[in-house]
Amino acid sequence: MVKYLDVENVRLLDRVFPRKRRVGTLYLTATHTIFVENEAGVRNETWVLHSLVCSVEKQAAAASGCPLLIHCKNFQVLHFVIPGERECHDVHLSLQRLSQPGGFAHQTLAVLCLAESYMELYCFSYKPNVDEENRRQEWDFLDLQADYSRMGLPNSLWKLSPINQHYKVSDTYPADLFVPESAMPPVIVGSSKFRSRGRFPTLSYYYKENHAAICRSSQPLSGFSARCLEDEQMLQAILRSNPSSDFMYVVDTRPKLNAIANRAAGKGYENEDNYSNIKFRFIGIENIHVMRNSQQKMLEVCEPRSPSMSNFLEGLESSGWLKHIKAVLDAGNFIAKAVAEEGVSMLVHCSDGWDRTAQVCSVACVLLDPYYRTLRGLMVLIEKEWVSFGHKFSHRCNHLVGDPKEASPIIDQFLECVWQLMEQFPCAFEFSERFLITIHSHIYSCQYGNFIGNNQRERIELGVREKTHSLWSYLWMNRADYINPLYRPDHSQTRGLLQLSTAPYCFKFWSGLYNHFDRGIHPRQSAEDCLRAIQEETQQLEEQLASHKQKIAQLEHEQEWSVTQKSTTFDKSPTAWTLNNGLNLANTPQDYTGGSITSSPCQLKVLDSSLLLLPQDLNQTSDSNLSNGSDQESGIADLSCRSPLSEDSIRDPDSDEAVYIAA
Repeated sequence: MVKYLDVENVRLLDRVFPRKRRVGTLYLTATHTIFVENEAGVRNETWVLHSLVCSVEKQAAAASGCPLLIHCKNFQVLHFVIPGERECHDVHLSLQRLSQPGGFAHQTLAVLCLAESYMELYCFSYKPNVDEENRRQEWDFLDLQADYSRMGLPNSLWKLSPINQHYKVSDTYPADLFVPESAMPPVIVGSSKFRSRGRFPTLSYYYKENHAAICRSSQPLSGFSARCLEDEQMLQAILRSNPSSDFMYVVDTRPKLNAIANRAAGKGYENEDNYSNIKFRFIGIENIHVMRNSQQKMLEVCEPRSPSMSNFLEGLESSGWLKHIKAVLDAGNFIAKAVAEEGVSMLVHCSDGWDRTAQVCSVACVLLDPYYRTLRGLMVLIEKEWVSFGHKFSHRCNHLVGDPKEASPIIDQFLECVWQLMEQFPCAFEFSERFLITIHSHIYSCQYGNFIGNNQRERIELGVREKTHSLWSYLWMNRADYINPLYRPDHSQTRGLLQLSTAPYCFKFWSGLYNHFDRGIHPRQSAEDCLRAIQEETQQLEEQLASHKQKIAQLEHEQEWSVTQKSTTFDKSPTAWTLNNGLNLANTPQDYTGGSITSSPCQLKVLDSSLLLLPQDLNQTSDSNLSNGSDQESGIADLSCRSPLSEDSIRDPDSDEAVYIAA
């Protein structure tokens, strides 16, 4: 039975520095575990969605309390010490139940209560402040048909087929599928019966520059000798849809030994003797079980207790994680180059066509098409290749209690492949690392309905569009938080095919994802954050500069107007002095009275050492005028009045005073 608890005097230990601990109150609500620190004047809160909890481990009690270790699917680890063993037991049982929807239902009425188990997921109770109309519009934000239109489809070579409208041909495929123009319904249906789960060859990506296409399917049910004429005709139709090539590749992403082993179960791979003009390639990406174990070993290496760099590097190597990432990128790179440089179409499959096939096709699309390297483009790609084509999110991400062997970090590997590409091509991607980490977190959080269920048909039956919110709209509204400050749309890296290097030294450990919550391991402010701060500061300075330029222009305009007015007044005066053509600034306004100069020469401000002033009568200057002095704060040198001027008075060459010649 679930208990909604609040436990006081709970300690939260730091993973990196266990002696550092925070004391507070632990709250268990229907959807979150919340830890609130009790430190005076500070209210730090740690919120964890129950749907993100992967495992809860109750350790042996000690004198200081009873430890409770919580591992999350986004790689956050929380180490609590609860004062009483009874309280720890209650928290442990409640968290186990809250983090595993359908756990008790599966023990009793598994099939009957499956839909009810889905309804326990957070997305069905998540109610942000959004009205119903806006909620419906969220689901219309992405339009997959618009993406196919962007590719130039449909056209004379490819058509949109209604054959799977009611999911009768393949219940795990989407309703709308593109097939070759020459593929007739009997051929499609026959091919589907020869493919695992009815997942016949269908279009994934069309490269309109040379008509080459990437198609995807599941493995054929060939066994050791079986063949299917309709399936052979289907591949010939794909080949005919590319006039620029006389053959096509068939890429099996599995290791060859795995594919041969499947033949014993009546499955297997295409026999080149039965299919005309195909070239067959094995890639060698391991299955979901190998990937799950590899990630677990890699995460153990990430534990802060690792005593040395050599142990970390040895552990990372023995986990094989980066080797698997390299295998996926190698496969995507081969496909992308074959399409863009050779102009060859291809069919890609694994066993059932929803794990390795999704990884490889997605990576190839990112390498081929700059659109998928933008924020909206990556969202479209994930929606098309993963959500729509039936990646088993509920099973692979362990949303519900089920067979733990079905869980595997397939989508994690794809996101990491994108991150590895971003490291090699920092100017080619519009989005930042934070965008990938946010998507990863929400795939597992079940806060949004996009990744609920295993295929399109299941999501329709669950009423996901009618009852939940869409992640893509939320990310787009907050896109300013995910922009890569180095992105350059016109950069050579951004356009066309990315020339990927898969040399071992090019691969890095993604600490930003796997150690995201470890405060003491790496600096909190990443290079990306520094660049964003510099960018914001630069923008502010540019705005200030523009404002200052505007003010300067306004002041110059006012000054020109003032000088024009003064010059006009001065020229009209019959008693005014005659100034040479180099005088472009008037004296101070108090020197003018009714259009004539009343001040003595010693009051004139000398603005230009080249000026030649010709007074009408220097002898008429009165002593009272001399007493006015000069403006000491004007910053402009005044004429000296200490000695009378004579006809042969000239300026000292090293002096700043002007030359005066008596008339």
